[in-house]
Amino acid sequence: MKTSFIGQRMKEFRRITSDWKLLICLLVAVMFLFIAIIYPLLKVFGAFASQGLKQVGDFIMSSINQKIMGNTLLLGSLVGFLGTALGFLFAYVQARVDVPFKKFFHFMALLPVVSPPFAVATSAIVLFGRSGILTYKLLGLRYNIYGLDGLTFVLALSFFPVAYMNLLGMMQALDPALDEAATNLGASKWKVFKTITLPMLVPGIASSFLLLFVEAIADLANPLVIGGDFTVLASRIYIAIIGEYNLTTGAILSVLLLVPSLTVFMLQRYWVNRKSVISVTGKPSGKTQLIKSPIRWILFALVMILSLLILTIYGAVVLGAFTNLFGIDNTFTLEHFRFVLFGYGSKAMIDTSWLSLVATPLAGLLAILIAWLVVRKQFAGRSLLDFTSMLGIAVPGTVLGIGYVLAFRSASEIAGITILPSLAGGSAFGSGAIAIILAFIVRSIPAGVRSGVSSLQQIDPAIEEASLSLGADNGITFRKITVPLIRPALLTSLVYSFARSMTSLSAIVFLTTPGTKIMTAQILNEVDAGRFGNAFAYCVILILIVLTVIGGLTRLIGKSHLSAGIEYGNIS
Repeated sequence: MKTSFIGQRMKEFRRITSDWKLLICLLVAVMFLFIAIIYPLLKVFGAFASQGLKQVGDFIMSSINQKIMGNTLLLGSLVGFLGTALGFLFAYVQARVDVPFKKFFHFMALLPVVSPPFAVATSAIVLFGRSGILTYKLLGLRYNIYGLDGLTFVLALSFFPVAYMNLLGMMQALDPALDEAATNLGASKWKVFKTITLPMLVPGIASSFLLLFVEAIADLANPLVIGGDFTVLASRIYIAIIGEYNLTTGAILSVLLLVPSLTVFMLQRYWVNRKSVISVTGKPSGKTQLIKSPIRWILFALVMILSLLILTIYGAVVLGAFTNLFGIDNTFTLEHFRFVLFGYGSKAMIDTSWLSLVATPLAGLLAILIAWLVVRKQFAGRSLLDFTSMLGIAVPGTVLGIGYVLAFRSASEIAGITILPSLAGGSAFGSGAIAIILAFIVRSIPAGVRSGVSSLQQIDPAIEEASLSLGADNGITFRKITVPLIRPALLTSLVYSFARSMTSLSAIVFLTTPGTKIMTAQILNEVDAGRFGNAFAYCVILILIVLTVIGGLTRLIGKSHLSAGIEYGNIS
């Protein structure tokens, strides 16, 4: 048995090394993942381990740090539960209930995906804060939105599209014949839902909860804006690095954040692998029986209220961009847009767009390459390659950013200007450009890999085998056969990569410099300074840029291919 195993591995090794193009592709993928993910994480763990068990133990046993860890887990649990519930409600109404305005509901459910991480939080402060337009001026309430409740509300609205797209796909894949059979046997709609629909969706519900949990505890932008005195690990790491210039504390906190994030992510992967729905026929048959009983109007009212809430929040973003001080001085103005388009903010807009455009094709091609290697090639470590590529979503962006600082920058440079001088010095975009591009690629690859894997698994490998048997090597086969066949997956990867790069913050907040400005980092500065009008203008322009690119690519690939990437991470 052992000899057979070794012989198989040697055969695979000889097959790969016999084709130099295939070998180069594999080496490029492995080297990138090691340099951009593994090495920075090793530096974080190294900084953590260098402190000694006693110092680390004393740090963890601190009552303040224990409270912060408790806050983080509590926030993740609340957001996971509430966000999954909202996603399930929207998905169920979309797939199983006979109501109007479904296209409107679908658009409202996806709008948070393409918006920057500050849009909902900043708008919520203006609308529902102590001097909020709705809470104080309309209802006379002095509501303090800063803290756990406001943070949970904002994160749930920002992340529930992940659960929505995940559960919507599963509901559409359920075989309607099962419902028909239960109905014919006398089961009520509630009985069918409780005994058939819900049990088959349990893996997807669990997967959505776990994924939202990871997203919530890893989020940095919203805790900084609306967290108030409710401190979580992500915001504490930010304060340690930016405010205290303390890499040691940042590294210890990063490991504390990384442990639950990776653990929950691995559980989520387990549920994803179990979520396929199998029917007797092998494919859905029959016609879905939409709910037409009076309860549909209760579900319709709930989804309509939530959709109008989302519309109000983003409407405030747009109105705030065109007024002097929304809610106080509503005089029409274009000064905020002049600031962003022609003034101080123009550099951030240009830098972010160009860096995203550079990162997008690299991320798309690399993701499809990894997916092809994982699905089509046999070699030792294939599963490890797949898992490592997914760390871009499993590892919190804050941890990844600190890893880049530790890996490519000396401690004495933390308070300085130059970032990653050995890699990025002299770049046309600024000294931190290459670091930011690497972070963009790492955060974008997981969705592209999953989309590519799904597409390749649906294509008969005999097509590529025929090309190889006719004398074409792996490089020609991949370029002329595989890529055209999975072109929708490639374009999906490009769309997701661009959107995520444009709206990313946590992974690059430590990598920006005066020479390289990023829109999300500038939005944070404007919000901190209380210049909400400028922040809103940034958000509007950023959303328009992302929607323009997505709209153009959607015409090429069709709507059905865009959901694959959304399931594997929020844009933050």
